[in-house]
Amino acid sequence: MSDKKKLTVVLSQGQSKNPKHRKLEEEIAMQLILAGNVEVSLVPHLYDLAADHTGTLFLRNVPGDLVVLSWLYPRAARWILDRQQIRGKEGFTLIGSDDEDEDDETPEQPSPDVLGSVDVPDRSIYCLDLRVHSDAQTYLEEIQRIVEEDAKETVDLLSWITGQPNPDQMKRYLAPQSNGGEEITLPSPQAEDSPKRRWYPVIDYSRCTNCMECIDFCLFGVYGVDTLDRILVEAQDNCKKGCPACSRVCPENAIIFPQHKTPAIAGAAGEVAGLKIDLTQLFGGGGAGDALETAVAERDAELLKDGRDAVGMEVGIPKRQENRDKAPKDDLDSLMDDLDALEV
Repeated sequence: MSDKKKLTVVLSQGQSKNPKHRKLEEEIAMQLILAGNVEVSLVPHLYDLAADHTGTLFLRNVPGDLVVLSWLYPRAARWILDRQQIRGKEGFTLIGSDDEDEDDETPEQPSPDVLGSVDVPDRSIYCLDLRVHSDAQTYLEEIQRIVEEDAKETVDLLSWITGQPNPDQMKRYLAPQSNGGEEITLPSPQAEDSPKRRWYPVIDYSRCTNCMECIDFCLFGVYGVDTLDRILVEAQDNCKKGCPACSRVCPENAIIFPQHKTPAIAGAAGEVAGLKIDLTQLFGGGGAGDALETAVAERDAELLKDGRDAVGMEVGIPKRQENRDKAPKDDLDSLMDDLDALEV
């Protein structure tokens, strides 16, 4: 075996059993293993992994640069990983998501007030969205580009989450099938390694300003603060499945629900400060006022399901930045002023 250390590529399996999705995963994994110039690992869907899952523990122990392929927007994948203490600098990739504007190459300019991540190691994490292309070759070429440009060495590791591959498993990948041309398939994770589907918010700390509007609005104990008084998702399983209400009231679009049908809530690219997103797509209504009404209705519906009283607009309604008179208004304040003017 060569002494040169290799880039680690992790393929996160989709939740769906769609045969087209599985075929794409299989082809990418097979070709990468046959090429032999990267280390390939398989984990279940990133969003479903618990902190003590073997897949999470494996990812935490990859010390070098990392390529992660998943059925998620790259922003969602990045902050799901960050939540599990799998951190690194955002790696540049030529594969964009469906909802990104390919003609707009202007990088997002973070607000000076954002929290940012903590304890970020000197390595890069490249998040590739498997939903963008149906052709495995596109991903293989991008991974090869990253390999060629990667100036950092990573640990030489070949480890499938279900255990070290035995000779029979390796034979399936490294030798042609002789039984009637049977297709090569990925080994499924063992039953105990198959996590249940989850629903919880993920915080994008490159946007979050720690305004605490989410913790005031949510009445289900999902949010808390850490030892540095930073907002965090403290009790993810308290979140009500299908409810994205807190993301609608976040003034910085910093709360992601990766499984939501609305792209901006699910983690699509775009920024609030620069107003590059379509507010009707973000909020699911005609503007910021509709977003708040929708969020309140969603929260009240979940309260009633719990046998509690609806609270409407009486509890935890965001004040935005109306109390910050001494500070200059930002673009979001100006937008709110413009919307108010239109109603006159």
